Amino acid sequence: MKLPPLKALPVFEAVARLNSFSLAAEELAVSQSAVSHQIKQLESYLGEKLFWRSGRTLTLTDEGRQYLDGVGSALLQIERVSEQLLGHEESRLRLSVFSSFAVRWLVPRLPDLQREYPQLDLSLEMSSENPVLSDRVADCFITIKPSSAAFSYELLYTERLFPVCSQDYWQRIRRELGRDSEVEGRDEPELSSEEVSRFPLLSTHSIFDKAAGDWEAWYRAVDQKIPGTARIQHFSHMLLALEAARFHQGIALTNDYMLSTRLDSGDFVRLPSHSVMTGDKFYFAWKTSRRRERGLQVLRRWLVDEAIRGGLRGE
Repeated sequence: MKLPPLKALPVFEAVARLNSFSLAAEELAVSQSAVSHQIKQLESYLGEKLFWRSGRTLTLTDEGRQYLDGVGSALLQIERVSEQLLGHEESRLRLSVFSSFAVRWLVPRLPDLQREYPQLDLSLEMSSENPVLSDRVADCFITIKPSSAAFSYELLYTERLFPVCSQDYWQRIRRELGRDSEVEGRDEPELSSEEVSRFPLLSTHSIFDKAAGDWEAWYRAVDQKIPGTARIQHFSHMLLALEAARFHQGIALTNDYMLSTRLDSGDFVRLPSHSVMTGDKFYFAWKTSRRRERGLQVLRRWLVDEAIRGGLRGE
């Protein structure tokens, strides 16, 4: 077996991760010259430059980025196998998760996870976009794109959007539509799409990456277009649109996990109207080569159980 200078590998990983020779030296408790020597030794062995140096600027070469992907994963695997033998395999996991899913669904449930599995130390890496599936980013992920053949996936939720507003705003809608005398609750007559358009529509750009794309899809589900008279207020993120709805500014389209806690569900009314599927599916993802790690499987089972218990996923 022909291996590179093994002492140089954690040095290379630290320099690449910290983007600094001096910071890597500080983290590894060695001199900066020792770090430089290890990198030069590794570059000499590989016959490739791993970093471009320009003054104080340090960047990975294309070969360096490729090498980091493999070396970083290998070092993590060595660490995990060692922790398994030491009985510490469940000590630390990094989960990359969408900010809205984390804030509305996951974080309120973390106390239950900690009580049930106190040995599991979970840290969250917030992501506003679909995360890059890499050990350098996190140990596991919540993703909507099961595109990497190196990963395994467990379905948590198939997204649907439905209109909601605040409790007070719902009473205003009922008054303006002349529904004061009608029975409220399960027997409430369904709102037509035309009736909905009489009130401000709070739109989230990030769902379909276009202005009013969410409401366009909602109207298209019943073969209609957004009426030209509709008043649309635009927001970049569903968290913002939902907060605007909470403060009586109109009707927002949201999904199940955004209203998954008792506090949130009590603040809002789901309008008696149709829903629309976005086409997005949320998965828990982990590298298949790490499938035997108990910590990952504990988290996977807990997430699936919570998704079933909370109504996100059927049995």
